[in-house]
Amino acid sequence: MSGYDPRIDEMYFLLSEVLHGPSELARLKPFAELDADLILQILEEAGKFVRGVIAPLSQTGDAVGARWHDGDVTMPPGFKEAYQAFWTAGWPALATQVEDGGQGLPSVLEALLYEMLSAANHGWTMAPGLLHGAYECIKHHASDQLKSEYLEKLATGQWLATMCLTEPQAGSDLGLCSTRANPTADGRYTLTGTKIFISGGEHDLTDNIVHLVLARLPDSPPGPKGLSLFLVPKFYPDGSRSAVQCERIEEKMGLHGSPTCVLRFEEAASWLVGEPGRGLNAMFVMMNAARLHVALQGIGLLDAAWQIADAYARERHQMRAPGKRTPSKNADPIAEHPAIGRILNTQRAWIDAGRTLAYKTAIELDRIRYGTPAAREFAQNWCALVTPVMKSAFTQQAFHGGSECLQVLGGHGYIREWGIEQIIRDARVTMIYEGTNEIQAIDLLVRKVLADDGKGLEGVLDFLAADRPAELPGRARAAQRIDAMRDITRQIIHLAPANAELPYQIADDYLRAFALILLEWSWIRIGATVNADPARDLPRWREPATAFEQWVMPEFQMRLSIIEHQFGLVTT
Repeated sequence: MSGYDPRIDEMYFLLSEVLHGPSELARLKPFAELDADLILQILEEAGKFVRGVIAPLSQTGDAVGARWHDGDVTMPPGFKEAYQAFWTAGWPALATQVEDGGQGLPSVLEALLYEMLSAANHGWTMAPGLLHGAYECIKHHASDQLKSEYLEKLATGQWLATMCLTEPQAGSDLGLCSTRANPTADGRYTLTGTKIFISGGEHDLTDNIVHLVLARLPDSPPGPKGLSLFLVPKFYPDGSRSAVQCERIEEKMGLHGSPTCVLRFEEAASWLVGEPGRGLNAMFVMMNAARLHVALQGIGLLDAAWQIADAYARERHQMRAPGKRTPSKNADPIAEHPAIGRILNTQRAWIDAGRTLAYKTAIELDRIRYGTPAAREFAQNWCALVTPVMKSAFTQQAFHGGSECLQVLGGHGYIREWGIEQIIRDARVTMIYEGTNEIQAIDLLVRKVLADDGKGLEGVLDFLAADRPAELPGRARAAQRIDAMRDITRQIIHLAPANAELPYQIADDYLRAFALILLEWSWIRIGATVNADPARDLPRWREPATAFEQWVMPEFQMRLSIIEHQFGLVTT
């Protein structure tokens, strides 16, 4: 099997030259002294660590898996040592604040790091995946006492964290959560209930685990507004162990290296985080950060599958490729066959455009913190609208595009030793957790677009329309598609009050159409950058650009047609 190899040069090209990341970040005061050379150095060191330490553990983690015994979980061989090397080297602290023990670097560097980690070893990466969200949650909502006990440990990655939301009867509808929290005389609360699907709920990677748990106070109103957020560690500051029991770990389709736990809370002493009844507000700090990371998981997993397929296609010789100007007497590499080229270039198109969009969004996260008022307003609107799109579109492509990559290997792809079937099994869950892709589509159309009569969306579309070089081929077609997106949105807004089901029925199609508009913007930015540099490897970028226009972008009209034909809407 070809191991995953981070392509730092391509990732850096998209960040630095296509998005002008170093100069854009330098405009923000905390990063004024951060230059392109330092960014590249950090990415290169991250690539070395991922390639040398994390990637080699992937197949072992899948084959051996996490093991449960009497409430304790033992991680696969090498996982604990790799995590100790990870946090002691400072990688979890990349983007956390200096005053909390972090390095204070931009969020986009953390984004690139986690893309590489997910591609190399998704199961292992699940362990630190919630760290930054838990850190932000405690930093912004916890008491000073809790911050003094837990903030630095999470900021540096010395301890790991969980997000305990789901219960057997409460998945997407968190308002059905029934875990109870009762106040005690010492100002704490006891938690009683069961949480399921808790990634990393028990393990031996760190000395402590910090659980953030949604629960219901006595006499709280029903539904999501009655939920509060609580912190309960595996071990308290005095060394005693909490009454949190791991009843079992799930036997799953994939992610065998990540223990998905059933946790039982038996009057476990905890502390309130934030205000009573506002647990979801605090928890969504974690969930929004997690959704961007899940989008990056999709990009990374698709890249890992593509790398295996591309390497195989170059080495595997079968028949003579049709259409060659100088036909060979012997069999050609299957990479030269049009059907295989279409698969490889199409998935490459998704990866390149996905990275551009995800890196852009990560930069906007720092503008929310440090930008001017106008920049913050745009960034908040961009992240609110684009994050659910990325989570849905990129995770779906990781699974379905990964399956296309498996097809390149034929029967070898179906065999475990090549590794690509593991990627597909691991990728499937990304369409489910941190809010199913259907929930993401509803979030976009119902909670975001319809909620403000499309004003936020118009702002994003205005940016996309303006940020296009006038001389670039295809600009007119792109402008037409943006206008079509505006028209269909206005008609949905007009019809939705009379048909409550309409937005929910077409939400998936609407999200996909918007995703394609965003990806087209990415390819226009890439194309303008490549065309401006005569020394650039043009086939490397033009082939996936052509595939995007030929094989990906036609879906846009299909999605609009589905909406139009089903509900009688008319697009221009």
